[in-house]
Amino acid sequence: MLTSSATPAVDNRIVIGRPLRILAWLSFLAEVIIIGTGGAVRLTGSGLGCSEWPLCTPESLVPLPEQGIHGIIEFGNRTMTGVVGILALAVLLLTLAAIGGAPLVKRAVWFAVGGIVAGVIAYAVTAPFGLPAFGFFSGALLLAVVVAMVDSLRRTTRRRDLAVLAWIVLAGVMAQAVVGGLAVITDLNALVVGFHYVSSLLLVCVTAAYLVRLNAVPGARERAVPRWFGVLVHVTGLALAATIFFGVLTTGSGPHSGDANIIRTGFDATILAHVHSWPGYILAALVVVLAVSSWILRLPVRTWMLVLAAAILVQIAVGVWQAREGLPEILVGIHMVLASLSAAAYTVVVLNLKRPVTATA
Repeated sequence: MLTSSATPAVDNRIVIGRPLRILAWLSFLAEVIIIGTGGAVRLTGSGLGCSEWPLCTPESLVPLPEQGIHGIIEFGNRTMTGVVGILALAVLLLTLAAIGGAPLVKRAVWFAVGGIVAGVIAYAVTAPFGLPAFGFFSGALLLAVVVAMVDSLRRTTRRRDLAVLAWIVLAGVMAQAVVGGLAVITDLNALVVGFHYVSSLLLVCVTAAYLVRLNAVPGARERAVPRWFGVLVHVTGLALAATIFFGVLTTGSGPHSGDANIIRTGFDATILAHVHSWPGYILAALVVVLAVSSWILRLPVRTWMLVLAAAILVQIAVGVWQAREGLPEILVGIHMVLASLSAAAYTVVVLNLKRPVTATA
């Protein structure tokens, strides 16, 4: 039995309005969708459909007719980045308003203004020397977001978990835009493109975590499952991470390089495909064991364990199918999106391994 502390507990309860809930779901969906649009860029060979960044061509922000469908697909993915960023900003501001009111929102806005001013100065200083001026602008703005995040979290006394997650999403989206530009500048370097995908997948997990915490009861928490079950869930997470890691390496060495003129010279994709499957099968076995155990023991995570098991098994089926069919683009794209949904489902399972403390003395 837990004992209560002599220190008065902070009241973490806040009013969460319907707009915040809707925007939080839209932010999650947008993070999943942008993985699909990013996959479309790569799988249709449109990675260099826009030859420049942040402009599409040296003379135009938008694709020109001569760039054809590849320019449209690449620019569409860039536009989706803007949508993701707007949603992340909206969720952050509504979160700050809910936990700290207008003063916390105003400070964040002032930091944003300062970041824009610093970015303009950085752009003006570097542009005359032929340096990547917009990269310096983006870097200054990202730095301002990080400073604003630190300042905001220092002043947050209620539901800091929501504030942390909302800030991470906004900073992550901004950093992703820079990494996407770096991928274009480096002619779709396999490591940069792979990092770009993994970062997007992690943002899907963070937005999923925000949704879980948004509906969670604040305060102290206690273990809701047997210790062995929790340990096995975390071991499963390692298997999931290994499966995704080798999957990214396999794709980076395979035929879908993002542009017809980009030739992969990395690992042998045929060998990597087999290596990628090994942790995948281990992952499936672990998930099935956990799912069956959770239902036998009537654990609170049993429903989400079933969702995770279904996602992993479908993912394996699609992986085997695409390998036998010679990696058709549509199946590879589905495989990429399913990986992010599997990771999101795993995140939800982990966050439900504990429950609010209900008994104190």
